[in-house]
Amino acid sequence: MRFSDHVSDNTMVKLMTDGILLAEIQQDRLLMQYDTIIIDEAHERSLNIDFLLGYLRELLPRRPDLKIIITSATIDPERFSRHFNNAPIIEVSGRTYPVEVRYRPIVEDADDTERDQLQAIFDAVDELGRESAGDILIFMSGEREIRDTADALSKRDLRHTEILPLYARLSNSEQNRVFSRTAGVASCWPPTLPKPH
Repeated sequence: MRFSDHVSDNTMVKLMTDGILLAEIQQDRLLMQYDTIIIDEAHERSLNIDFLLGYLRELLPRRPDLKIIITSATIDPERFSRHFNNAPIIEVSGRTYPVEVRYRPIVEDADDTERDQLQAIFDAVDELGRESAGDILIFMSGEREIRDTADALSKRDLRHTEILPLYARLSNSEQNRVFSRTAGVASCWPPTLPKPH
């Protein structure tokens, strides 16, 4: 969770953003406190990730004990293997959950400006609720939009549906609510959109 640091001398695994790792490199160029570094979701290309991948490649000859693990569902593994001196490729398959992605513009015609975003969300939630049971994830661009949408959805008669807003400034316990399940209750999450790279 954002701004929560629970690291101690007994910590075995430390989760951090790419930006925090870059800041640590400024203090410890050889990253001596780590024996393994995992770069997750490496396909989400950003300047930070690209820099880290290049830096770690150059660091490995000076730190032969350091293990680098790069994970991604969509990268070209051969290319990354070559980048890291023909590193081994391990393919892991995991449990998958059925996910259906639907995209619908707020208005059908670019010239039509009558329909607002909230009404489009109501229509989509109603349509999905009629079709089948399951959770709904609604991406919004910011905290205020999320709160307003969650409030508006909460006022509708959405039986067997729990509205769970999700954004960084929520407390840890509020954020963790999205991971708990209530039998027979669908969840509707409006989280913030990932920032574009």
